[in-house]
Amino acid sequence: MILDPDAQCVLDMIKAAGRPAFNTLSPAEARGFFAAGRTVMQPDPPEVAELRDLEAPGPNGPVKLRLYRAAGSVAGTALPVLVYYHGGGWVLGDLDSHDQVCRAIANAAGCCVVAVDYRLAPEVRFPGAIADSAAATRWILNNAASLGIDPARAAVGGDSAGGNIAAVMALMARDGYLPEIRFQLLIYPVTDMGMGHESYQRITEGYPLVASTMRWFIDHYLPSPADVADWRASPLRAATLTGVAPAMVVTCAHDPLCDEGMEYARRLNREGVAVTHLHYNDQMHGFLTMGKIIRASQSLIETVAAALRRGWG
Repeated sequence: MILDPDAQCVLDMIKAAGRPAFNTLSPAEARGFFAAGRTVMQPDPPEVAELRDLEAPGPNGPVKLRLYRAAGSVAGTALPVLVYYHGGGWVLGDLDSHDQVCRAIANAAGCCVVAVDYRLAPEVRFPGAIADSAAATRWILNNAASLGIDPARAAVGGDSAGGNIAAVMALMARDGYLPEIRFQLLIYPVTDMGMGHESYQRITEGYPLVASTMRWFIDHYLPSPADVADWRASPLRAATLTGVAPAMVVTCAHDPLCDEGMEYARRLNREGVAVTHLHYNDQMHGFLTMGKIIRASQSLIETVAAALRRGWG
């Protein structure tokens, strides 16, 4: 498989820095390395018209949110909204880890992005992140008027673990547990916790995310192996995907999650859901948040912004 030279540059930088694999660290240590990488990997955050830190009531206390309005948007105008759930294996990440990405998507799509800071494992295990995200999503859409958003043009999205959460939110909205969702954006999502797809056998070393790293994340997140079968953990195992919001699914070849993401896109198509599947044959997991080095990150942001605009109509 061909690897983008920009991605190879990132791998060379990680090797030169001697950064240990996350699965050799404690969650606290891994969070420190994850946060330190932002200044090296991410571009400077672009200006937006408005940034507000908010809180939504959650099942076990407030859930922190961060609202971004696109640069150049008119104050008081109800914008379409993307509710965004960050990646990080349910163990890493926060509002700051994806601040640059959320700003960039808001500006490119001319929308409002509201990022959700769900509680992390292993301190809070499955289904804690799902419960927090559902409560936050419901609150955001039920308070649309005060937030300056149009609830009739709502999307959910996320990368990696956040893509997993977004897929679950779309299923919950279809089943009436959340307000209506018009579009779902799934960037290299986790769709099956069983780790049985072939790409787990193919991507075992040499990348920031490999099969052993995913095992570390899942073991911290799921209380029991039996939880793998729960559709809220493995949306690919939902009885049916029929009726969920139209989707864009992004996959990349140098990623243990590649095959389950591709299967999710195929299944959406088979079950009558409009889906765009964008596959990067030369990219690795995580490149969205490596835009200072990997130029394809910006092209992905522009592409998903166009998809969001189409999804909102």
